[in-house]
Amino acid sequence: MKTVADPNVLSALVKRLEAVGHESTRRWGSLTAHEMLCHLGDATAMVVGTRPRKVAPPLRTRRLLKWLGLWSPIRWPRGWAANPEHDPKAEGTQPTEFEADLARAIEGLRGVASASDAELTPVHGVFGRMSNNDWKRWAYKHTDHHLRQFGA
Repeated sequence: MKTVADPNVLSALVKRLEAVGHESTRRWGSLTAHEMLCHLGDATAMVVGTRPRKVAPPLRTRRLLKWLGLWSPIRWPRGWAANPEHDPKAEGTQPTEFEADLARAIEGLRGVASASDAELTPVHGVFGRMSNNDWKRWAYKHTDHHLRQFGA
C-alpha cells in the first residue's frame, strides 16, 4: 500500500503536484487547480496541528469506513464536499500566489510524511481515531485523489 512514508511515493506525489499548473483543467468537482493546492495545504496543516480545528471530530473509529477509505484499493468517490475549514470557497485559505501555495501544499505533505505520532492529530473528521500509518496513507490517498481530479 502506498503511503507518504515511502520516499519514492512522496517524491512521485511532489512531481505530480509540480506538474499542476495555474491553468490545469479539472475533470470533476468545483475547485480550481489553485484552490486545490490551498485545500491540500490546509488539510495537511490541520493534520500536523499548525491549523487549529474549530470543531472537534468524533473520537469513535468507523472501522469499516476507515478501512474502505484508507486501506482498500477503492478510489475515493467524486463529489464529496470538503470540510469547510479547508475549503477555499468557505473557511479555507484563499488562493494568493500560485507558487507559494504550491510550496505550502508540498511542505504540508512532507510534514505529514516525517511526523511522529505526537505531531499528528489523533482523529479524522470522518474516519475517527487515526494512527501515524493511517495518516501517512491518508496523505497519499487524499493527494492522489485531487491530482487525478486535474489529470496529474
